[in-house]
Amino acid sequence: MMALKIKVSETKQIVLENLLICAAVFYMVYYVAHIICFKALGLDSFDEFGPFDFKTNPSWLNKKYLVNLISLETTFMVCGLLFVLVVEEWIWDYACTVTVIHVIITSMVTMEFPLTGHWWISLGIGLTAMIFGGQILAYLLFKDNFIYPALDDF
Repeated sequence: MMALKIKVSETKQIVLENLLICAAVFYMVYYVAHIICFKALGLDSFDEFGPFDFKTNPSWLNKKYLVNLISLETTFMVCGLLFVLVVEEWIWDYACTVTVIHVIITSMVTMEFPLTGHWWISLGIGLTAMIFGGQILAYLLFKDNFIYPALDDF
């Protein structure tokens, strides 16, 4: 019997490990934020699929929508800062990749591709906050070691 051997370069392995850690952090923060918002707004029944809900009617009077919106935006802002501890730089790259993974998982969970505009706008605002907050913190913490891309060859 032959054993399957897969050789992955060290850099690819590190990137994959960081991506898995960032995705795990993202969903842990998302569920904690969702639970806190659920308790704070006093909803009657907890929705374990809340982080994947894009169909709730967008209304400032709808508590379920507010829980989903606040937990989404909070997750993106907090994760932008936490990703700095994992990857130190290139926050934008991991933020975009984790967001794409979230869209794919959301589509798989709901068995439908999200086509609602309010969800995409919320996701875009969150992603922008994640990127800017994370990149600014990464720069402030690691500016002495920051890698600047070589643009001389363009």
